[in-house]
Amino acid sequence: MFCSKHRIPACLKGSAAALLGSLLFCSAAGAQKIDRYALVMRHTVVNTTFDSLSALTVGNGRFAFTVDGTGLQSFPGAYAGGIPLATQSEWGWHSFINANHYRREETYKNYSFNGKPAGYAVQWNGPDRNHDAAEFFRQNAHRLQLGNIGFDIIKKNGTAATIEDIHPVQQQLNLWTGEITSLFTVEEQPVTVLTVAHQERDAIAVRVVSPLLQEGRLKIRIRLPYPTGKATDAGNNWQAQGSHISFIKMQQAHSMQLMHVLDSSYYFIHASWESPAAVLKARSHYYQLSPAPTDTFAFSCAFTRQLLPDSLPGFAATEQNSAAAWKQYWTKGAAVDFTGSTDARALELERRVVLSQYLLKVQCAGHYPAQQTGLTGNSNYGKPTLDDHWWLQAQFALWGRGALLEQSVQWYAAVFDKACAIARRQGYQGARWPWSSDTSGLESPGTAGAFSLWQQAQPVLLAELCYRSRPDTVLLRRYKSMVFATADFMASYVVLDAASGQYQLNSGLPAGGQITDSGKSVNPAFELSCWYQALAVAQQWRVRCGLKPNAHWDEVMQHLAPLQAPDGVYLAAESAPDTYTNVQYRSGHPGLLGIWGWLPETGRVNAAPMRHTFNWVWYNWYWEQTTGWDFPFAAMAATRLDMPDRALEALFMDFDSNRWLPNGHNYQTGSASVYLPGNGALLAAIAMMCAGYDGCTVSNPGFPKNGAWHVRWEGLQRMP
Repeated sequence: MFCSKHRIPACLKGSAAALLGSLLFCSAAGAQKIDRYALVMRHTVVNTTFDSLSALTVGNGRFAFTVDGTGLQSFPGAYAGGIPLATQSEWGWHSFINANHYRREETYKNYSFNGKPAGYAVQWNGPDRNHDAAEFFRQNAHRLQLGNIGFDIIKKNGTAATIEDIHPVQQQLNLWTGEITSLFTVEEQPVTVLTVAHQERDAIAVRVVSPLLQEGRLKIRIRLPYPTGKATDAGNNWQAQGSHISFIKMQQAHSMQLMHVLDSSYYFIHASWESPAAVLKARSHYYQLSPAPTDTFAFSCAFTRQLLPDSLPGFAATEQNSAAAWKQYWTKGAAVDFTGSTDARALELERRVVLSQYLLKVQCAGHYPAQQTGLTGNSNYGKPTLDDHWWLQAQFALWGRGALLEQSVQWYAAVFDKACAIARRQGYQGARWPWSSDTSGLESPGTAGAFSLWQQAQPVLLAELCYRSRPDTVLLRRYKSMVFATADFMASYVVLDAASGQYQLNSGLPAGGQITDSGKSVNPAFELSCWYQALAVAQQWRVRCGLKPNAHWDEVMQHLAPLQAPDGVYLAAESAPDTYTNVQYRSGHPGLLGIWGWLPETGRVNAAPMRHTFNWVWYNWYWEQTTGWDFPFAAMAATRLDMPDRALEALFMDFDSNRWLPNGHNYQTGSASVYLPGNGALLAAIAMMCAGYDGCTVSNPGFPKNGAWHVRWEGLQRMP
């Protein structure tokens, strides 16, 4: 069904669209209820070997603990090149001492865009102070690996067991309870380990059952690494022993407190145990807990910024806490069930969907935009890249968990003054959001990121998803200043061209996937579309707040440069007439697919050239040079274009960056084994493919109506 004006899927306007959305929701939810327990449990993760890409994680979204096949972090070196055995929290950050007194102003390099000379925080070339200052602030602050908790296993001959001495491994992650069960043997002696994370505290609890405990050959160790200062940090740097301090601050019969001091950062590790044990500092930053002879030993360990005023919950209490919280997560949010589908891809797609929900809850359900690797080791020094915020955390709102998204959106309001300062420095109004930042909101020097604008619309679009999840005046008041200031920047950034009477995105940005040079892009299609949509949403917010529409925003929207499609196919940018002959426009993110896919139809994009554009990208793009969120990105465009077969094909493209590991991680390359934006993008695409989008009149628009797909869903929010 198409409307005649734009040949787009038939749509209803205003309250009729909202009513239709409700009817579609009720139709899906009113069918036989999904057995949530069966859905989740049929995707239990099972490991039978030590594999550096098979690590499993427990956590609560603000704290995560990743383990190897022993259920603890016993062999970090073996996993350093895969999924690292990290212990990270959202508060755990560190900076090296600024001994040379670098100032952030020294990272600014002067550029003149649109007649506005200003400093941009860039990574300077060359061995000079500007370069060193930029490197310092790029590196600092960085997220910490808080500690390594593993087993020291002693063989009969008195030597330490290695990973080759552990046979065989049987490990399961119970997604319904958030508990890992690990079974293995050492010299024919069995070991059973249960590992679980507390859902309100940054703490784990562990129960160990083994004859090795009776023999005194199984001990628990806590090792404290020092940061490497590299963009990626596996948390196993034991070489800088003199650069940090750790000591036992308090010890009692069944508990101890460690303090770890790194330059100006410090934190505490609290451990408690339920049966007698001895504590030994074996060497610098290496502590050993030796249980008295027993068959079962349970302990808890918490990481905190301050000393704990109370005792830690024991294993049973933590296990119960985890089970209750995970049951609520799985039963209160959305669900999608492909039971009854005969398409051979259905079970695998369902597995990816279920495991992605688990991983994103464990890794990214905190109070800040998440980094690409969540709380599993560092990427980009542990800092989030804000153009990934939507891909990582928008799915919470689309899957009926809007409160989890709102936690991170609140960060924009908290660092609002920093974004306003960037805009002022560069001669613009409102708030300009950096491409990368730590939790303080201070921008991190970058290359293309210093000029990137992909992230600019995201706070507005994320706030809108929050509002659609919880449409109340409290939320409007909380975020309106951020939304309006973001729109003010966007309206002041465009330049009015006197000859054409159009507002243009002229220069100072890399276009569509960072594939053109900064300062040379004119009217890139994806950014123009983001500009229009963000301004439109901001105007809606003004109306909701009882304010008149902003006249200047309207002026910009009405006269924003149109997208160019001279041969019936959209160009990547007005400055790129050779889009379809120049190979440089065939790699990176396929931004052209987002102008009517990730973004809604606004009347600025027409169906026929958009379909031609999709087909050109589909057959000519260098998909092997894309990242994990690009495949769901393509599926969203195919869904809006009424091409459900293509939507599914996009999700199953056979490229390295679309590889899905048994533990649910979206593997990219050897240096990027964890890429959570791919998981988040998948969930967003599935939400659209099931629940549709504003104006959609078709149930499950992203799935073929060929009888091979039986799709039931509950609780999903449709895309704008």
